[in-house]
Amino acid sequence: MRTLPSAVRTALVTAITAAGLTASSLHAQAASQDDLNALREQIRQLDQKLRVLERNSEIKDETAAADAKKAGKIAFTDKGLTFSSGDGTNTLRVRGLVQGDSRWFQHDNVAANNTFLLRRARIIFEGTFAKNFDYLITPEFAGSTSNTNPTIVDAYVNWKIQPQFQIRVGRFREPVGLEQLQADAVAFFAERSVVSSYVPNRDVGVQLGGDLLDGRLSYAIGVFNGVADGQNGVNASDNSNEKDAAGRIFATPFINDKDSALAGLGFGVGASVGSQNGSSNGSLSYKTDGQQNWFTFNGSGTPIQYGQTYRVSPQAYYYYGPFGLLTEYAVSSAEWRNTNGTNRRSLQNDAWQIAAGYVLTGENASYKGVVPNTNFDLANGTWGAFEVVGRVSQANVDRGAFTGGTPLANRASVAGGATGLGAGLNWYLSKTVRASFDYFHTQFDYVGGPVTTQTSPIHQDENVFITRLQVAF
Repeated sequence: MRTLPSAVRTALVTAITAAGLTASSLHAQAASQDDLNALREQIRQLDQKLRVLERNSEIKDETAAADAKKAGKIAFTDKGLTFSSGDGTNTLRVRGLVQGDSRWFQHDNVAANNTFLLRRARIIFEGTFAKNFDYLITPEFAGSTSNTNPTIVDAYVNWKIQPQFQIRVGRFREPVGLEQLQADAVAFFAERSVVSSYVPNRDVGVQLGGDLLDGRLSYAIGVFNGVADGQNGVNASDNSNEKDAAGRIFATPFINDKDSALAGLGFGVGASVGSQNGSSNGSLSYKTDGQQNWFTFNGSGTPIQYGQTYRVSPQAYYYYGPFGLLTEYAVSSAEWRNTNGTNRRSLQNDAWQIAAGYVLTGENASYKGVVPNTNFDLANGTWGAFEVVGRVSQANVDRGAFTGGTPLANRASVAGGATGLGAGLNWYLSKTVRASFDYFHTQFDYVGGPVTTQTSPIHQDENVFITRLQVAF
């Protein structure tokens, strides 16, 4: 409570005291009863005025406190620029992600393959309305061949009815692959493994999900327009009436037992099923660690996906102190045919990976990334955190893609499988800045003998060195 100014209080107290002394003096001098009553009335009135002034002071304090609660707040940290209402029910956080890469291929004859590139450049808008409605909008300013307009990576609204029951609508990642669902800024390597080429990426749809058993079990199930392996759905309307259903269940049974060696264990399975009749999924391609196409449907008659499709991906991770391990398997089955109807095949392709990392400086590893204990600062002799990583992966294509009178794929220009080895070093200069140095070797499994075209990216084994400097906040 704010008190009255000292001068006012002193004057009032002095007046009251003087009046009291006067009353006592008059009483002592046997003043008349009327004079005593008049003095008592003056004292009473002065006391009332004092009480009114104090109450007005209290009201002003209460009003100032209420106004402070209504006022918005602005904060800038390593997690972005945050605007929030006074009561905290409405927020807007502006974040960013910039990744500058270089790729250096050894002993290849592909023109313009060695390059510097802006891999990602995103401004991320996220927040909450009315406490229960989360939103995310992410435009992408890199990766466009036209370099004119940004594209939309993610855009959705998430209604948090309860932690166990949430509804998401918009464009976001389908809940299937483990590594595919990991944030772009925190994966072990600069590029995801071949397994991520076998599961869907982002698509437009609606999803129900949530956390159960105090976070020990999470689930998600949704309906989407449907995309080919590793692809992103367009933001426009679907090109067919068929839809895909996708779902995932993932358990972290010891996550709340912080002292347990199994606290960082998680395992589950993701899957999708649907039908894509006559869609443009013939553009499907499987990429190497160096982001070169090692398989595409390039056979006669413009192959398209036509019929039933399903994917299944068992997955797991384990993090304990500075050690991290991630593994997953994916099988993708779909029906393909030539547009001229001369060949129709049900193909089942599969891939797997095992990736691991160890933080040399002792910080904890996690699925959400590494947070260094210190920032890089030469003046103070601190260097941030260092992590070594390794990965082995393999992917295969159903040999049915190369058979029939008019094969769906040309064995003379694509491979039937790829085996990759990767090793890297991640340097976390701060919570927001990371430098990565990765080396990948990919060996191809040819169906009809080695590809003879000298300028083909799979004419020989791929050896590529990829560097990245990243800012993510």
